[in-house]
Amino acid sequence: MTNFRNLDLNLLKVFDAVMAERSLTRAADRLAMTQPAVSHALKRLREALGEELFVRQAFGMKPTSRAEGLWPEVRAALDRLRGVLDPSDFQPERDEYTFRLAMADSTAALLLPHLVVQMEAAQALANVHVLPLTTRDPRSLLEQGEADFALGYFPQAVAALQSLGTMAAIRQHRLYESEYVCVMRRGHPLAEGELDLDRYCAAHHLLVSFSGRPHGFTDEALAALGRSRRIMLTVNQFFTAGRIVTRSDLLTVLPASFVEATGYKGQLVERPLPMPLARVHVDMLWHLRNDGRSAMRWMRERLVEAANRATTATIEA
Repeated sequence: MTNFRNLDLNLLKVFDAVMAERSLTRAADRLAMTQPAVSHALKRLREALGEELFVRQAFGMKPTSRAEGLWPEVRAALDRLRGVLDPSDFQPERDEYTFRLAMADSTAALLLPHLVVQMEAAQALANVHVLPLTTRDPRSLLEQGEADFALGYFPQAVAALQSLGTMAAIRQHRLYESEYVCVMRRGHPLAEGELDLDRYCAAHHLLVSFSGRPHGFTDEALAALGRSRRIMLTVNQFFTAGRIVTRSDLLTVLPASFVEATGYKGQLVERPLPMPLARVHVDMLWHLRNDGRSAMRWMRERLVEAANRATTATIEA
């Protein structure tokens, strides 16, 4: 049985880094340690716990079920400790920090250029890791400490948070709004004339789905009208969607603010949808434990400013 009084708590920092990076090399870089030192620390932790925590693979370290079960608790405990010890005068040009942002490729393409400009202007020593977003409800990512912020369209999650009010453990800030539009290549047979519901449903479609679900908000809106569409292809990136649509007769539905992020705006045509669809609300979510930490406040302010600059640039364009 593990004797907590004799456990070196530094081993938990190493464990957390390896879990996050899934690599001894990257964890060592993150901790400013040598790879042998990280390996030795994991060995000491394994001996202290009496259980294997990782299995070495060709492309990294695979956590065991024991490690997967431990990590949320270890990460939460480390975050609480950092919150207590975190200085209230975070200085970006002096203090190193790594921020983890979960977002889709379109949101990243829209916001990150403006975020980088701010970080460079501040001569910030901070690093940003962008994590793939594979869900419309990122609350578990934030609760388990796998991400510091989640940015995107999370209608069900935001509604649940708003119903809880100040009791919610996840905080939310509205960054900007947009609307869905039908997108097709220039020269598409439906690019001219009225795009009515019959012509829209008769076409072939591409769906952008982070989770891999075979239907989306558009299909729910069509179902409410007793209609449906044929989804020929499902992808998980807006950039991929834009590239495919420019080279085919497929239609897709994108937030208007994201068309620019596909990189193919000049080759695409936007048409109003022939049925009502709720507006897109892009929100920033973070956990309550990060609410008062000065480094997190600094990054929140930078992300809000990046969103303001991005949407202003879109309007002016």
